[in-house]
Amino acid sequence: VQLQASGGGLVQAGGSLRLSCAASGRTFSSYAMGWFRQAPGKEREFVQAITWSGGSTYSADSVKGRFTISRDNAKNTVYLQMNSLKPEDTAVYYCASTRTGCSGYGCYDLGLIHEYDYWGQGTLVTVSS
Repeated sequence: VQLQASGGGLVQAGGSLRLSCAASGRTFSSYAMGWFRQAPGKEREFVQAITWSGGSTYSADSVKGRFTISRDNAKNTVYLQMNSLKPEDTAVYYCASTRTGCSGYGCYDLGLIHEYDYWGQGTLVTVSS
């Protein structure tokens, strides 16, 4: 299974970026997907998640109303649209695919790291003030 994240970069506060994560090696539509981030010196934290069909999404309070997760099962790709970016959003962003049996149904908590079996390499987002 491979997850390839892209779309990071340098943006001014208030700006927008869209991250993409292309998946291969498993039936993409059978699994929920998530985005996490890790800032320097901090632990990896949950950002947003989406169920297999895209019918339900979950968000950390810190990004609610600013970020939007979506997926295109025909393209095996999950997206993270980030608007109104803040300097505190600066981090490496990781996409992840859930463990077998967790599609949205069968998941304990999509905000938990251990729900995810496969991780992308990360893409750096830097927001300048």
